[in-house]
Amino acid sequence: MAVGTVLVTGGTGYIGSFTALALLENDYDVVIVDNLYNSSKVAVDRIELICGKRPAFYEVDVTDEAALDKVFAAHPEIDSVIHFAALKAVGESGEIPLEYYRVNVGGSISLLRSMSRANVTNIVFSSSATVYGDATRFPDMIPIPEHCPIGPTNTYGRTKTMIETVITDQVEAQRNNNKKAGKSFDQWNGALLRYFNPCGAHPSGIMGEDPQGVPFNLLPLLGKVATGEREKLLVFGDDYASKDGTAIRDYIHVLDLAKGHLAALNYLREHKPGVRAWNLGSGRGSTVFEMIKAFSKVVGRDLPYEVVDRRQGDVLDLTANPALANKELGWKTELTLEDACADLWRWVENNPKGYRQDPPAKFLEALKAKTS
Repeated sequence: MAVGTVLVTGGTGYIGSFTALALLENDYDVVIVDNLYNSSKVAVDRIELICGKRPAFYEVDVTDEAALDKVFAAHPEIDSVIHFAALKAVGESGEIPLEYYRVNVGGSISLLRSMSRANVTNIVFSSSATVYGDATRFPDMIPIPEHCPIGPTNTYGRTKTMIETVITDQVEAQRNNNKKAGKSFDQWNGALLRYFNPCGAHPSGIMGEDPQGVPFNLLPLLGKVATGEREKLLVFGDDYASKDGTAIRDYIHVLDLAKGHLAALNYLREHKPGVRAWNLGSGRGSTVFEMIKAFSKVVGRDLPYEVVDRRQGDVLDLTANPALANKELGWKTELTLEDACADLWRWVENNPKGYRQDPPAKFLEALKAKTS
């Protein structure tokens, strides 16, 4: 018997697919909606290969309210939503801002309206540490706690901030309206998960990040340099006030991040807190040069890079203070940076075409031996 049924928007994407897997492994049923803009339906097959359970899948755009209504109607058992579906490139967001607001903010409003009609009352939102902007502008805010003032420095971060506000207003309004009407109100809850830099792949070697086109994150780009698909890595700025001049980020293994979403969902269902924000990060900051060194070590050779100008909207340090999630959710990162690098390299080295190829037979055999 499933403990609940969760709709995962953007569930064939990188973090969405790993969260769908974590949900299935913890006795939830999963329904995925994704428009496959930057992902592959094959992720659903890989989820099933790993855990033996298959999520329901609908090719639906999150901005299409009527299509979302049909999914909720087909699955009246859905009681919660984990919302990933979004455009997510910082640089691109500054070039096509209207598209980012249309998809990210507009899509979230469509989803909340559809949830409201279907009486689905819990939402876990995949937000981002970019909502904090440059936390170094305040004293004692690195590593960044949840009470750090919000101040995004780019369009992508502003869309995430706006969605957090929309979710907060919606949950609080539904609670107040129900309270005034003498109805139960505490079923309306939202989790705002501000996370840092996800990385890594599944240790089985058959599931990982498979961006269509150019990836925007450091480790997938390094993976493409390591396989020879890209000539070199571009390092955006070496004039930051860090120990080696490159920007500092908090890298978190995607398996740990998926478990964080599961922990947040369980907390909403159990404690009914209204709206809560939690940082999901390791609390350890690594510079870009340190990451290049760590990944080069796993690959076994130095990877070429070139320093270029800073990107618009980038900040010096995005390191999480995860103390609140550690305490309230009973969640903390368990996997290391070295684990993430090793898992990513296993994935990209053995699956150079990502999901556009069959998984290596030796990995499938190892997986079958493990699950039988």
